[in-house]
Amino acid sequence: MSDFIYLASQSPRRSQLLTQIGVAHELLLPDPAEDAEALEVVRGREAPGRYVARVTGLKLDAAVARLQRLGLPAAPVLCADTTVALGREILGKPADEADARRILQQLSGQTHRVLTAVAIQSGRKRVQAVSESWVQFAPMTASQIKAYVASGEPMGKAGAYGVQGRAASHIEQIRGSYSGIMGLPLFETAALLRSVGVAC
Repeated sequence: MSDFIYLASQSPRRSQLLTQIGVAHELLLPDPAEDAEALEVVRGREAPGRYVARVTGLKLDAAVARLQRLGLPAAPVLCADTTVALGREILGKPADEADARRILQQLSGQTHRVLTAVAIQSGRKRVQAVSESWVQFAPMTASQIKAYVASGEPMGKAGAYGVQGRAASHIEQIRGSYSGIMGLPLFETAALLRSVGVAC
């Protein structure tokens, strides 16, 4: 039994969600020499579900190697990655404000999928799961999109929005896991943690 885990994610939301289910954790973040963004490159016509599971696995490989390199105490390592997909098109993090406006114009009035993969390694054991949810946006005017992008909230987020922020006023309906849309599906995460001996 481990009394804590490592969270290999820079997302403050994932840390808050782990705290919500009573999981003690320490951050295990990439050092500046690691090119974490390079792991997120889409390969050709890769299906969104396969993409998010592959990227999460690569992030976990990098985190486990980091743990060994730093000589830190052994404990399970958790990684997660979230992707937004409109049909088969993967909508990643916006490159700039113009890109954020373009992505939000695509999502306006549409229903899209949010896929979050979670992977945990404990010793030699690795477990993983993918949560899939659906989010329906109301039609957004150009001025609403512009105002939302100006808030800065879309930057650094897959699909250029955060469900727990201002975008909520444009979301008509959600089906699936609210915490999964935020970036860490708690039902699946708790089941994976229990399977490697972490109480939650």
